[in-house]
Amino acid sequence: MTDAATPPVLQLRVVVEATDYDAAVAFFRDTLGLPEYLAFAQGGDERVVILDAGRATLEIANPVHKRAIDRIEAGGVESPHIRLAFEVTDTAGVTRRLEGAGGRVVAEPVVTPWQSLNSRLEAPAGLQITLFQELLESGERAVLDGFATDDQRSAD
Repeated sequence: MTDAATPPVLQLRVVVEATDYDAAVAFFRDTLGLPEYLAFAQGGDERVVILDAGRATLEIANPVHKRAIDRIEAGGVESPHIRLAFEVTDTAGVTRRLEGAGGRVVAEPVVTPWQSLNSRLEAPAGLQITLFQELLESGERAVLDGFATDDQRSAD
């Protein structure tokens, strides 16, 4: 048990190696709009930027669910082992902006059974990303069929 005043994890940071560093920074910082939090350069060609992506969550899906997401969100196009998902307020508009900045659209926006508008793109640094826009408030989604916590499922 942990002290509620001191959470055991303070931040989730995903570290990505980008061969074309400038293209990746332009795509994620300048076009997607992730604000720069910190940047370091220790000399030579060594560079890193840390972008603020808002609240972080870690979504763990079993293989069956991953395939279902791929089918619903991307017409069955298989996603890699790790895929980044960004909540946005305008999936269609951001999809077009990122496409214009070099992203390759894998799947156009589609309304999912969990009531979000999702699109999928191939992004710089070998990443596949999902853009999602929630169409319902979390309380409205929580009462839909299929929504429960793992704790609730274990109690059944």
